[in-house]
Amino acid sequence: MARFLFATLGSLGDLHPYIAVAQALVARGHQAVIASAEDYRVPVESAGIEFAAVGPGMATFGDYQSLITRLFDGRRGPEFLMRELVMPHLRAAHDGLERAVAGADVLISHPLAVTLPLLAQRHKLPWVSTVLAPLSLMSDHDPPVIDGAPWLRHLRILGPGIYGALFRLIKRSVRHWEAPLRTFRAELGLPPTDRMAMFEGQFSPRLNLALFDAPLAQPQPDWPPNTRVCGSPVFDGAAPDARVPDDVARFLDAGEPPIVFALGSSAVWIAGDFWTQATAAAQQLGRRALLVTGPALPQDLPEGVRAFPYLPYSRVFPRAAAVVHQAGIGTLAQALRAGRPQLIVPVAFDQPDNARRAQALGLARVLPFRKAGARRLAVELDALFAGPGYAGAARSVAETLKQVDGAARAAAELIACADAGL
Repeated sequence: MARFLFATLGSLGDLHPYIAVAQALVARGHQAVIASAEDYRVPVESAGIEFAAVGPGMATFGDYQSLITRLFDGRRGPEFLMRELVMPHLRAAHDGLERAVAGADVLISHPLAVTLPLLAQRHKLPWVSTVLAPLSLMSDHDPPVIDGAPWLRHLRILGPGIYGALFRLIKRSVRHWEAPLRTFRAELGLPPTDRMAMFEGQFSPRLNLALFDAPLAQPQPDWPPNTRVCGSPVFDGAAPDARVPDDVARFLDAGEPPIVFALGSSAVWIAGDFWTQATAAAQQLGRRALLVTGPALPQDLPEGVRAFPYLPYSRVFPRAAAVVHQAGIGTLAQALRAGRPQLIVPVAFDQPDNARRAQALGLARVLPFRKAGARRLAVELDALFAGPGYAGAARSVAETLKQVDGAARAAAELIACADAGL
């Protein structure tokens, strides 16, 4: 029996995949621990997984809605994330993980768990890195859509060399963001490195698990060595969250399939009037709608429209006429498995790139979130329903993914890594 330590931070989309993999490991007789902010103790322990608190907690950052607003700024969000949310808290993250590392056989890192590789190096423990979305791989041969500069992808006609030069320029321009990490390495007595944690430094030379679905991205010659595409490990919450409430079931059974609108666990905080616009679009089309809104529950909804703060996507997406979502990688994984056509309204970070990849599969249309007013939503949804290929492509991809258990595949890779090191 081996003991696996996962370190992650971020939203529920950054937590749920690791819960799924941890459950797969426990089901095979191993131990698994998830180290993250104290805010996530309840969902982790409710799923039957051991939890280790690692600072800082969410309360450290003040008002959550203001935090998300700054994070989802297309131009300044990544800098805010690294310079104000990650780098000032290296000591707290390191010390919390130091306590959790005791007895671990394999360490597994989220891309933002930048101190875990340092602990692996200090304690001489096997380290496995993970990526949740293709964007993290920053391939010259399969260039991503970069939030705030989507036009850059049009340069792909010039070949991969232009992207290599572009990515080197980006790295040089943001290198100073990681100055505190280089200083911290020196304080720990670790040798200096030119590898940036935001880029190549996040990848383990031993094993890198790509926790996204293979239809979204094919292996490229410049991917990190020893990268394995496992598929998305999906987790919908522990009981009773994973159950569809009776009133939702009655609504779904009472008429034609509704359009399901969802924005994941982060973008809901900056939804603004999106739910009003979504409701109006559904009415323009004469369709029923189900809104998954997070904490800001709309009131006085018209007949045929219902709203709930949380619903398990795996239960409601397959009952939809179409799914409208932001293309967070966890939400997209559930939507792909539902086999329903999608209208994607990407907000920031990896979402524009995820949206482009789903669109390339022929199952989705894309409308930037900032343009998602009632009229444009109705136009795009009407085109989605009228286009004969979207529903068929969605069913085809869903059928393919029935054969994929991303959590089980990732667990098998981790167990093999532990067996090699024990």
